[in-house]
Amino acid sequence: MSVDPTPETNPSSNAVSVARALAQDGRMEEALEIVRLYLQTDPENDEGLYTLAVCQRYLKQFDEALTTLATLQTVRPALGRAWQEEGHVYLGKSDTEAAMTAFRRAVSLNGSLIGSWRALVELCRDKEDKSFTELAAEQLRRLSALRPEVLSVRNLMSEGKLFKAEQLCRSFLKKYPMNVEAMRLLADLGVRTHVLDDAEFILESAVEFEPKNHFARFDYLNVLYRRQKYDKSLAQAQILLDSEPENPEFKIAFANQCVAVGRFKDALEIYDESIRSGINDPGLHLVRGHALKTIGQLNDAIKAYQQAYKARPEFGDAYWSLANLKTYRFTHEEIQDMEIAESGADTPLDDRIHLCFALGKAHEDRGNITESAACYLRGNALKKDEVRYDPVLMTRRLALQAGHCTHKLFHHYSGCGDLSPDPIFIVGLPRAGSTLIEQILASHSQVDGTLELPNVTALAQRLDGRRKVTDEPRYPGNLAGIDASKYAEFGKQYIEDTKIHRQHAAYFVDKMPNNFRHLGLIRLMLPNAKVIDARRHPMGCCFSGFKQLFASGQEFTYGLTDIGNYYRDYVDLMDHWDEALPGWVLRVQYEDVVENIEHQVRRILEYCGLPFEQACVDFHATDRSIRTPSSEQVRQPIYQSGLEQWRAFEAHLEPLKEALGPIRNRYNID
Repeated sequence: MSVDPTPETNPSSNAVSVARALAQDGRMEEALEIVRLYLQTDPENDEGLYTLAVCQRYLKQFDEALTTLATLQTVRPALGRAWQEEGHVYLGKSDTEAAMTAFRRAVSLNGSLIGSWRALVELCRDKEDKSFTELAAEQLRRLSALRPEVLSVRNLMSEGKLFKAEQLCRSFLKKYPMNVEAMRLLADLGVRTHVLDDAEFILESAVEFEPKNHFARFDYLNVLYRRQKYDKSLAQAQILLDSEPENPEFKIAFANQCVAVGRFKDALEIYDESIRSGINDPGLHLVRGHALKTIGQLNDAIKAYQQAYKARPEFGDAYWSLANLKTYRFTHEEIQDMEIAESGADTPLDDRIHLCFALGKAHEDRGNITESAACYLRGNALKKDEVRYDPVLMTRRLALQAGHCTHKLFHHYSGCGDLSPDPIFIVGLPRAGSTLIEQILASHSQVDGTLELPNVTALAQRLDGRRKVTDEPRYPGNLAGIDASKYAEFGKQYIEDTKIHRQHAAYFVDKMPNNFRHLGLIRLMLPNAKVIDARRHPMGCCFSGFKQLFASGQEFTYGLTDIGNYYRDYVDLMDHWDEALPGWVLRVQYEDVVENIEHQVRRILEYCGLPFEQACVDFHATDRSIRTPSSEQVRQPIYQSGLEQWRAFEAHLEPLKEALGPIRNRYNID
């Protein structure tokens, strides 16, 4: 499993560690002076700021502590410990109302902060909010029952300190190898770091140890779903349902897997029956809306999403799902409700993030550009703090592809791989028109549209092996040392594993955009595959990605500088593929498709060796399920209104322009 190191794993200065040790020893004044001196050289060090605030509180310097915490909350807005410490400071000042607000914000960011839950139980004893009092007491009971090591792992994971969390979790499991709760946490670490095969193996073992542990089986089901092993995830859902046929949660889980395998009628029957039985769960309304959206029943999907936020007013995902339809326009009342929820002290971080993006779209649609930009920037800042993306590391990884996957390598393995011509890969950046190109191709009688398939990425991860992210990568450097026969095996396995997503057409589309990072591997294992690079104007593409909240992955999109750097690296790598594999990749410019759809359709079909079919030009009339953010847009005739949306925000996009650098010279941006 490969995870990122964190400041706590590798402290940027021994001074912070020394100060923390002194504070734990009760030598607060000495600790304070050391960490204050250090912060003069690194004023935004989060651990330093936190340690300083703790020292100030113990020395009863309450106002100074609040000032320090305000800085920390700006640097790390999603750090629950910062709000927990603020709660302790307000308790020191005997301001119980402010303390309660801070503690509630703390647990909304990190539900494993046992100190905050304990304080809330005490503070809520005389309050009338019985439901929250009961919730706090139940959370305190559950967390108190956990072993200290397991609780520490949960806290580290909540703060994004995944490397240390994994170390601690593995150390604990060496002592208690059949502790299923720890196994679930280790698997969750695998999910968060995209090492899904590890997570699958761990959870498969967990359900063998405790077959009746429904939490572990649910986790196992979800990992299988993430790996797009929908037949297996459906089987696990069936086991749960068979164990308790009337359990509404198990019914809905089964319905969700029916959606995954395309059994929409079965799923909607279960959803509708559950709602008729009186279940008013916001998550149920949400997944029902997703199913309806996927099959094109837009009006019913809208009603389902509205029912979801009515069931839980701060449910950010419901509002974002409406915004993500791209065609929905929020009412004035909905915008007000979102603003109230987004600013609420109790609103969980995930909901706040979704609400920020939804508000950005709502204000953009009304022409309130300043308000819209502020919402997009706030939502992206919160999300970026959560994902902890490393742009330097990404640049290095992409450069390795160009360094190792050379013309010499491809010449050496010429004639190897599986010769199947079936796959058509659409690569590039998200929001660059890949869904449109897929819809065009899937409208052809000889082509199946599928999904953004993870198979190539998973193979690349296996070739890289288990290592820390700071270790020297094995992949793609090890491609030159692989036996030629293995590439045929890789290609054959890819064709076999993707059959579940196909119907009966001769060809199929894999539209995972990130596959541009692995075109060398694809060429070696599937030399007859087609590759289409979906390219879009850098400002339009990057801005569209920046205002999109993705379900998972695409961590580079949550900062204007990050996405600009990524676009530049992407273009550089595509230039390399063009040089190393001349003529293999077809570049399709989104703006050209909008300008002359029929010409580009003929060009795409000719490249793929397919005869012209008018249905590809009339792609919007094709009846198929679509699961990407562009689903509603590609069900309409092609339009030009979205090409220049970034220009209204141009005053807010200078960091993006600067990051794009020389790539700007290829386009008329200014």
